Formats: sequence, C-alpha cells, structure tokens
Amino acid sequence: MKVIKRDGRAVEFNSEKIRIAIEKANNEVRPSLRATDAEINNIIKYVEDLDKKRILVEDIQDIIEEKLMEINKYDLAKKYIVYRYTRALVRKQNTTDESILGLIKNQNKELLEENSNKNAVLASTQRDYIAGEVSKDLTKRILLPEKITKAHEDGILHFHDMDYFLQPIFNCCLINIGDMLDNGTVMNGKLIEPPRSFQVACTVVTQIIAAVASNQYGGQSVDIRHLGKYVRKSYEKFKKELVDEFSDKLSADMIEELAKQRLKKEISAGVQTIQYQINTLMTTNGQSPFVTLFLNLDKDDEYIEENAMIIEEILKQRYKGIKNEKGVYVTPAFPKLIYVLDEHNCLKGGKYDYLTKLAVKCSSKRLYPDYISAKKMRENYEGNVFSPMGCRSFLSPWKDEKGNYKFEGRFNQGVVSINLPQIGIVAAGDEDKFWSLLDERLELCFEALMCRHYALLGTLTNTSPIHWRYGAIARMEAGEKIDELLKGGYSTISLGYIGIYELTKLMKGVSHTTKEGHDFAIKVMKYLKDTTKRWKAETGLGFALYGTPAESLCYRFARIDKEKFGDIQDITDKGYYTNSYHVDVREEIDAFEKLQFESEFQTVSPGGAISYVEIPNMRHNLEALEELVKFIYDNIQYAEFNTKSDYCHACGYDGEIIINDKLEWECPNCGNKDKNKMNVTRRTCGYLGENFWNEGKTKEIKSRVLHL
Repeated sequence: MKVIKRDGRAVEFNSEKIRIAIEKANNEVRPSLRATDAEINNIIKYVEDLDKKRILVEDIQDIIEEKLMEINKYDLAKKYIVYRYTRALVRKQNTTDESILGLIKNQNKELLEENSNKNAVLASTQRDYIAGEVSKDLTKRILLPEKITKAHEDGILHFHDMDYFLQPIFNCCLINIGDMLDNGTVMNGKLIEPPRSFQVACTVVTQIIAAVASNQYGGQSVDIRHLGKYVRKSYEKFKKELVDEFSDKLSADMIEELAKQRLKKEISAGVQTIQYQINTLMTTNGQSPFVTLFLNLDKDDEYIEENAMIIEEILKQRYKGIKNEKGVYVTPAFPKLIYVLDEHNCLKGGKYDYLTKLAVKCSSKRLYPDYISAKKMRENYEGNVFSPMGCRSFLSPWKDEKGNYKFEGRFNQGVVSINLPQIGIVAAGDEDKFWSLLDERLELCFEALMCRHYALLGTLTNTSPIHWRYGAIARMEAGEKIDELLKGGYSTISLGYIGIYELTKLMKGVSHTTKEGHDFAIKVMKYLKDTTKRWKAETGLGFALYGTPAESLCYRFARIDKEKFGDIQDITDKGYYTNSYHVDVREEIDAFEKLQFESEFQTVSPGGAISYVEIPNMRHNLEALEELVKFIYDNIQYAEFNTKSDYCHACGYDGEIIINDKLEWECPNCGNKDKNKMNVTRRTCGYLGENFWNEGKTKEIKSRVLHL
C-alpha cells in the first residue's frame, strides 16, 4: 500500500508510524486512559485490511481518530487530535522552502510543467514563480477560510490563480484600445499621444499590451478594428506627400498607385511589429503577453476596407511564422487569433470570402485562428458580437447610463471551478444525494468566489494606473477606489466546471451523447447556470457559468480522485477528466456531429465556452476545413481545430515524428524535442495513460510508445 503524503509524494505504508503517533498521545494521558498494544494492533490491522493500493495520509489520521472514539478512548483521541493539529502548525510555519528550492534547482516538476508559455529556467520567470509560491502559501494559511483551502486541497473545487491572490489584481480583460489610441495614454509617467500613422499605432498597441499584461495575471484581448482609421491616416499622409512633391511630374493614377504601394509596405511593417514585439517582450510575470487579436469585419464600420487589409496581412504573417534561434520558421504562441464569420465572409459567396479561405489555410498549418460565428453569437448575447477575454471567458451584456452596450474596458474578477465527477462518485447513482451534494458544494464555490470579490474591494487606482487611470479599463482619478467597477455586472466573476461526461456516466451509466445522458447533463448545466443567475440577483455581482479550457485542471481533479477513491472504470482510470461539457475523446463521433451536439451546451454556458474538433492531416484537407467553417457559422458560436496527425509546431513539419536514440520524440526536420511543441499520433492501441521509458528496449519503445 502506498501512502500519499501532503506534498504529493507516494511512500510505502509503515505501520510503525501509526504506533508511534498513538504512543505519543498515550504519554499525555493517565495509564488507565491509554490504548493497549492489542488495541493499537487492531487499529493498524484495520488500516491494512482496507487493502487499498493508495491512501492519503489524512485519511489514515481520520481513521485513527474514529477508531479511538469507537473504543471509548475519548481523552486519548483528544490528545491525538491536538498532536495532529500541532504537527500541522509546524508544517504551516513555512511550506514554501522545498518548492522554491526545487524551482531554483530545476527539480520542481509541477512548476516546470505548469505553463508551457513560461520558461521556468529563466531568472526573470523564476522570480515570478517564487513570488507565486509565497502567495500560495499565505493564501492557504491566512487569506482564505480554512474550509475553502481544504476544499481546494481535496479537489472539491479549484481556486484558480492562487499564486496571484496576494495582490489586488484581476484575471483577464478586453482592453479599451480604441479609447487609448484616440485619446492618448500614460505609461511609466510618460504621455503617449494619439498616433498619426498605422506604424506608430501598432507600436503603441504593443506597448499598451505589455504594460497591461504586467499588472494582471490573465489574458487580454484587442479588437484590431480600432487600427483601421490609422491605415487611412497613413494613406492620406502618403498621398499628400506624393502630391506635394510630384503633382507636376506624375499622373493622378500614378500617385494613387505609389500611395497604395507605400501603404501596403506600412501595413506589413506594422503587423510585423505587433507579431515580433509580442513574442519578444517579456512581462513582469516572466512570459510573453497572453494576448488575443480579435479579427472582426463589422459591416457598419466605415474603415471596413482598411481592416480587411490588416486582417489579410495578419493571416499571411501567421501562416509564414516567425524564425526561431536556428532561423527556422515556427508557430508563435502569441498573439492568439480569433476570426469572426459573418454574412460577408462565411464562404457563401460573400465579398470577404477570400479572407476566410486564407484563415482556413492558416489554421491548417498553424492551428490558428479560432472561429466565432457572429450569427450564433448575436442569438446568445442580445445581438452583440465581441471578443472573449484572453482566458476565453465571455462578458455578459452590460449597458452604460446612456443605454449603450459596452464590452471593451471590462474585466473578469476571477474563477473558481467545481469538480462534478467527484460529486457523482460520492452520490453513487443516488440522484437525491447528488442534488443535495451539488447544492452544498456550490455554496462553497460561492464563498470562494466572494473571497475573490472581497480581495479586490477597496483597491486604489494607483495600484495599476494603466488599467484604472489611463484607459485600459477606466479613466479614474488618482487614489480612487475601483469598487464601482466590481459591482452591477460591469465585471464578471466566473464559476467553472469540469467533467460533465464523467458525471453523466457515474449517475446514468451512459455518455451524455445518449438521449438519457443528454437530458441529465443539460439539466445539470441549466441548474449551474440558474445558480449563477440567482447569485447575481442576490449580490448584484456579475456571476456567470464558464466552460473553462483549463486542461491541467482536468488532470489535477482526476489525480486527486484516483488517490481518494481508487480506479473507477472510465472515470479515474483514464488519468484525466473531460473538459467542461466536451464529448470524451474516445467516443466515435465525427467533427460535424460533435460541433452540432456541443452547440447546445455552449448556449447554457454564457460565461464562456469553446469546442474543439480534431482533423487528420489538416494541411491536406483544406476543402474539409472549409466545409467545417461553413458549418460553424450556421451551428455553433465558438470552435477551434486540432489535428491527429504527427505535427511539429516548431517548423510546420507534418510527417512522422520519430523517437531518437535517447528515447525522445524528435522532429526529423528541425530537431525539435519539446513535447509542448508537437503532436504525436496515438499508435497501436490508443492507450491514454501514463507513459514510461523501458531502458534497453529501444525497438520496442519505437513501436509501443503511444501518446505524448
């Protein structure tokens, strides 16, 4: 039997540790109140007879307390509880040393793999991680109520971004970039005036992105339509210069052609500035800014033609990629791209279909952009089309005092996610028990989310002038409190959820893709949504249900539940839970059916939802991708493509990825060995569990290592 320690280590069960602990408590009571050797042996035997493969150390301690009470050793049990509590206090005095030292020595596996966008070896990134470990320690010990901390540790819920909770900063936002460009801003105490050309506007945008990213922990989104007017400014400037210099030498047509050529070069240079600046800047949290560019052509925008030119250049440059240190073109992680499908570009004969074809070509090689259907989004958000925030969560519609909808300049206060499969495991098919447990745990989530809210109340604008004083969110006075922006639904606060598929299997014995399973899953989703609506009505805060794309959380919840409940077929034995409402990856379902099925769940998850489909050999399936894009426009709000073929994101190679002599995956084209930058097709049997290297059996490994 393996005992799972508090730091996650698995050690061999040692019965003597139980005996020593009880003996220490024995020494604190009168001889007549002590447990005898036989009674201690019975407690040890009870633990051993559980015959578990893995057991939490806390569960062993709970059993000891329970057994001492059963044999009427109440005073002894009390001493044992005090002993246990004292040990806990000793541990709590400093819980960060090992994790920080492990980070410095590059031995902290959890932190090293936590964020693929962060290089945990860099000194600047380590500084952020060290601060994060201190924040988590103080948050768990002091800042959060003990029951919330325990619920987080037990996998009942997940308190996201605990490593930033110590500071009064928020999650993600939509930057009010139009206001900052048109009216100027201030950075580092220096005035940035409105730009007079597209190139300068692009430079200012990247400076704003870096400043904003350094003062929050989540992603940010920028709507590029605000750059259209600066393309026109550049064109008008070029044309005036040419007219002033060559009006008596060149025809009007020639001047027009030269102005357009200069403009084309400026657009290319400006977009390149955005792409390279974002990928070379390093924010104070040790990574490139987590930024999304929203590519939307609004038919009522007077600068729609200019914006079409910008989008075209963004897609062309993303398709090309950027060079890495070896001079090989690679897929940049940022900026994320979201392309909006509307009547004029949904591949049904619209004026801007050429842009969508370019977007599809780009997706086939670089896996971006993602796609939003303007048609479906208008149905779900009171006729509005707007960008999700960097974390893919959506704001709720909100109107200002003039009755106008406002989305840019708003933000998310934070996220807490609920572990739905764990409720299903405990309920064991009893629906009455399930709904009762769900209510109890939702109340815990509510209290945790209110901790998020209270932590931001009273924050002064001086803590982040770029957000609160100079336009990214607001233009408030120095020393003002931001409280008014936390209330009335201006900002959102999100309830995430994991594992609708597993919950349905546990409660109904079938997938949520079946009729019975679907009805139950939708009922649960609607209950979650109604709960957030009730919270919103009771508090005036912008609660919303959010299908978080937190892949690492799917593994964390499953790991905790496996340790607690053991292997449960098709639930904990897989090593992961299915994200939000998604169809399990092992189900036989084609891309069109999957999107159609999941579209209903997106409408019940207004705080955010995204669906994925996997397409084999995407670079050779452009026609299929175009058909899917047409389908997305008519059927689902938000979707993204993945691929099942071997693919190296570092260089774009899409042949078979090999295993080298050191038993590492290696791209034969560019030599990339970073598992976060490649897809490897599952081989032989589709095994999805933990991989291991069998030393000395290279040939066997090559044919049998299945998934990375």
